[in-house]
Amino acid sequence: MDIQDIIRKACNGLKPYVAGKSIEEIKREYNLKEVIKLASNENSLGASKKALKALKNNFDKVFFYPDSNSFNLKKYLSKRYRVSPENIFTAAGGDEIIELIAKLFFNSEDEIVISKYSFIRYSMAVQLMGSKAVVVPMDGKFRYDLQALAKACNRNTKAVFITNPNNPTGTYNTKKEFSQFLKDLPLNRFGVKPIVILDEAYFEYGSIEKDYPDGTNYLKDNLTLIVFRTFSKIYGLAGLRVAYGFANQKIVEYIERTRPPFNVNLLAQAAACAAITDKAQVIRSQKLIVKEKKYLYKEFKKIGVEYIKSAANFILFKTFPIFGKDMFIELLKEGVIVRAMDEYDLPDWIRVTIGLHKENKLFIAKLKKVLKS
Repeated sequence: MDIQDIIRKACNGLKPYVAGKSIEEIKREYNLKEVIKLASNENSLGASKKALKALKNNFDKVFFYPDSNSFNLKKYLSKRYRVSPENIFTAAGGDEIIELIAKLFFNSEDEIVISKYSFIRYSMAVQLMGSKAVVVPMDGKFRYDLQALAKACNRNTKAVFITNPNNPTGTYNTKKEFSQFLKDLPLNRFGVKPIVILDEAYFEYGSIEKDYPDGTNYLKDNLTLIVFRTFSKIYGLAGLRVAYGFANQKIVEYIERTRPPFNVNLLAQAAACAAITDKAQVIRSQKLIVKEKKYLYKEFKKIGVEYIKSAANFILFKTFPIFGKDMFIELLKEGVIVRAMDEYDLPDWIRVTIGLHKENKLFIAKLKKVLKS
C-alpha cells in the first residue's frame, strides 16, 4: 500500500515549515562555544520579570488542566485593549489561529488572497484546506499593495490575509491606506465582504509609527474583520505559545466551538496575564529596537549593504553578490544565526532580528568578515 493513496489530496504536496535553528544545535554542529541567535524575531531582553514570577507561582498547579476558556487572560486583554471579552479568543500561538480560521472558513471552491512575500504560514493554511491561493505582488517598496489586493477580490474570495507590519519585509501600511482598503473590498457570492485576517504579531513595534493603524479600531464597522496578536514577540513568551484575537462575537463563538479544548496551557495563561500588565517592559523593548535599528542602518550604509526600513524588530537586507543561503551558512560558522529567505522566493536576502547592542555589534563584525572572504 502507498500511504499517499489514503492521504487527503490537499495534504499530499505540503512541505513542513522550516523552523529557525537553535543555539544548542549550532553549537553541536560547528563545535562552537558562543552562539547568538538573531533568526526568529524573539525579544532579546527576554520575558518580563512579572511573567517569570507568575510562572514560578504556578509550577505546583501543573497537574491541573488549564482554564479551557482562558477567562482571566481574556479579562486582562479586555481591560488592556478596551474590547469586550465576548470579542476575544485565545490560542496556542499565532500559527494555531491561522489554522483555526482556515479550518472554520476555507472550502475547496474558495479563493484566498495573499500577498507575495507575506508570512509563509498563510499559503500553507490555504493549501491544507484545498483552497485556491491568489497571490498579489507587493509594490516597489516591498509593501502590501492594498489597492491591488482589493482588485484581486471577486465573488469567490472568502478571505484576505494581511500582516502589519509584514514579516519578513518589516514594512507596514498606514491608517489611511488600510481604511481605504476596507472600503474598496467588493461583496462576494455570500453577499458580504471577504474576511480580512489582520496579523498584528508585531503590533507593539508597529505602533511606534504615528500613522500605524490599530486593527481593533476597525472591528465595529467591519463585521468580517479578524485581528490577532501574540505574546511571542515583544512579550518574550515564544516558548509558551500563547496568542489572542479579536473578532465579531459570532465569529468568536464559532472559533470557540472548533478550537481544541485546553489549547492554551496553564503556565502560558498565567505568564501572559502578568506580562500584559508590565508596560515598562514593553517600553524598554521598544526603545531598544528604535536605538539598535539606527545603529544597524548606519552600519549597513557604511559597508554598502542594501536594506529595507523596518517597523518591526527585524531587518531584511540584501546579500548580493552572495546568495542568502551561502551567507547564512557562513554566518552560522561564525556563531551567528540569522534567517535565509529562500522559502519566501528571496534567494539573495536575509532577515536578521535586532538584538542587544553587543549582539548587533558581533553580527556586523561577522558580516564584514564574510563579505571580505
